[in-house]
Amino acid sequence: MITKIETADDVKAFAKQLIAEGVSFHPDDNFNDYVNFKENTPTYTKEEADLRNDLMNKCFEVCEKEGIDIYDVMLEVSLIETGMDKYIPLPSQPYPENN
Repeated sequence: MITKIETADDVKAFAKQLIAEGVSFHPDDNFNDYVNFKENTPTYTKEEADLRNDLMNKCFEVCEKEGIDIYDVMLEVSLIETGMDKYIPLPSQPYPENN
């Protein structure tokens, strides 16, 4: 479990961790609101959710400091980790032109 966010690589590692946990996340969401729909129970305990909220807030700070878009970073990691990059262009790549 990642415990600190200090660089853009840490931001990417955190996104990978969330995907490995099996959640479909958005940087603006509160982790206390995540629910396991099969069991109708919270995905995270209050402590686990609060830790993830704190880490995500740090992700915003790091991305702002480094001049990168947190949404692009998180989306790109999500697309690559789920294999969807084969179907959806990555934010860091130019959009293919229609011929």
